[in-house]
Amino acid sequence: MAPIPGSGLAKGLAVTLRTMTKKTVTEQYPDTQPDLPPRTRGVIGLFEENCTVCMLCARECPDWCIYIDSHKETVPAAAPGGRERSRNVLDRFAIDFSLCMYCGICIEVCPFDALFWSPEFEYAETDIHELTHERDKLREWMWTVPAPPALDPAAEEPKEIAAARKTAEKLAATQAAQAAEAAEAAQAAQAAEATRAEESVEPTQAAAVTEATHPKPTQAPPAEPAESAQPNPAEATHPKPVVDPADPPEGQS
Repeated sequence: MAPIPGSGLAKGLAVTLRTMTKKTVTEQYPDTQPDLPPRTRGVIGLFEENCTVCMLCARECPDWCIYIDSHKETVPAAAPGGRERSRNVLDRFAIDFSLCMYCGICIEVCPFDALFWSPEFEYAETDIHELTHERDKLREWMWTVPAPPALDPAAEEPKEIAAARKTAEKLAATQAAQAAEAAEAAQAAQAAEATRAEESVEPTQAAAVTEATHPKPTQAPPAEPAESAQPNPAEATHPKPVVDPADPPEGQS
């Protein structure tokens, strides 16, 4: 039997009419960010403080897409007479996401919880070589890792939280010590300035105290001359002879 002309169009319109009455499930990305579940496998975040460069993640990776470089450093003895130790220092940690198949083996085998799944997925690049992300980018993704589920109240604190807390406490202690040193230096400068001011004021105060204790003697006013001399009675009775300078003295001729 030949199909009725237009039956395919009618079936298509019927499907359209049925879906028009249902609630839409399409999210308007990128205007609306999707609400992803906590265990979404987007990218891998790196927590450097927990990495000991044990190389287990790089060895167990089936795609060999993890690149790690490190060097050894000598740690001095903690106590006098102790023995020096050597430790691995991380130089490079990179993941090539053009090869990664998101199996999660590296995260499972990490013995120190240095790798975590992050729900971030917006890291597309126009060049395939730019899909190899270094540890700086992996560290940024670490802060987008969702919080783990609540543990039993009697359970110990997670290692990553303890490490982050210790780092924050050390930084806060260092900043507090620097602030205290700056405050002590400012107080010492103020004390020195006050001492110099007191030293400059003490001579003036000593002179004032000396002058108050031992006042300068006041000078007596000059004696006024007598208004009139009293005549001598002897001179009045026997006046002194007047000697002429031209006359020779007595006894000489």
